Amino acid sequence: MTVTGTGNAPDVVDVVALGESMVTFLPSSPGRLADVPAFHRSIGGAESNVACALAAVGHTTRWVSRVGADGFGDHLVEAIGAYGVDVSYVRRDLDRPTGVYFRTAGDRAGDTHEVAYYRAGSAASAMSPAGVDLDAVRAGRVLHLSGITAALSSGCLDLMRELTAPHPNRPLISFDVNHRPGLWGEAYGPEVLLELARRADIVFVGDDEAEEAWGLTGGPTAIREALPEPGTLVVKQGGEGAVAFRTGCGQSCRWGDGGPPARAKPRVGEGGRDGTPQSPGRDTTPRPAATAPALKVDVVATTGAGDAFAAGFLSATLRGLPLTARLRHGHLMAAATLTAPGDLAAPPPRPLADRLAALDDPAWGKLRLGPGWTDADAEAAEEARTP
Repeated sequence: MTVTGTGNAPDVVDVVALGESMVTFLPSSPGRLADVPAFHRSIGGAESNVACALAAVGHTTRWVSRVGADGFGDHLVEAIGAYGVDVSYVRRDLDRPTGVYFRTAGDRAGDTHEVAYYRAGSAASAMSPAGVDLDAVRAGRVLHLSGITAALSSGCLDLMRELTAPHPNRPLISFDVNHRPGLWGEAYGPEVLLELARRADIVFVGDDEAEEAWGLTGGPTAIREALPEPGTLVVKQGGEGAVAFRTGCGQSCRWGDGGPPARAKPRVGEGGRDGTPQSPGRDTTPRPAATAPALKVDVVATTGAGDAFAAGFLSATLRGLPLTARLRHGHLMAAATLTAPGDLAAPPPRPLADRLAALDDPAWGKLRLGPGWTDADAEAAEEARTP
């Protein structure tokens, strides 16, 4: 195996995202894959989506991965770099190809939705602790990971375990569960996702995927009981909205509402529970620290909305905004993606997002967003607040 391309001494950035990205082929018309006459080339990858969205709203980001020494790898590096993401630590594999996939135009949740992946043996699946620059990966205020990477290969799983383990230079770990049943083989299963989530500091998980992966049917409270360690746990509830749980310690809580320092030097390996003795009879049922109802959105496509939500939440976290505002910024960034085709969409300008996130509860509940809303100027933004 021959690998080329490494960066220089890593600079500290706001967010490092590590994971596979693939060239995506979007259909030119609805229908079965067998019937689609042509496809448009795009890019897709949970972690790089987060890096691109954060870069688009002014944060410094880095994407770390492997791609093939082929035209598709060139396209990925160039397209992601065009968002302002640092791609200097993406390694080029001369022996393995860049992954690609094709999908139909229908909603991912629909019965007619099809996805054809060509990623087995891809360059990214060869990532391992020895195959990436760990200093570059850890040189961020936040390191964003997802469960997709852990399912790609045993080497990728080893890398995920290395990055989520205690380490003197460990940044704040953000982990999106991103359960993809079709990726898991016989050797590993969803229990690995639970293991990794319990080692992270900020965790994003949908109540539907927690039920599918872990059999948790009791809603956010049951998920928190299964994941007591993360300092911040965000449970997404589809059209209902999202809730966030916080603990009294852990890296993310030490930041409080002031956001992370310029370069976090956290004490790691503490776990998320505060260790406080419990009084006899004390009610220890976990309760959300913040909630934010979902927005009313005229949906164009759902692909990438979860990544956008994570990006919005992390952006607000980096800015030290209150927990409810972090959830609302997640919803707003997701709404930008939901109202546009493809995995990535132009995010709302920060002044517009801040103004909408600051609405009172009744006004937030009346907000409805459709295609093109992120291009709205101040006057048009006021008109978006429909009754």
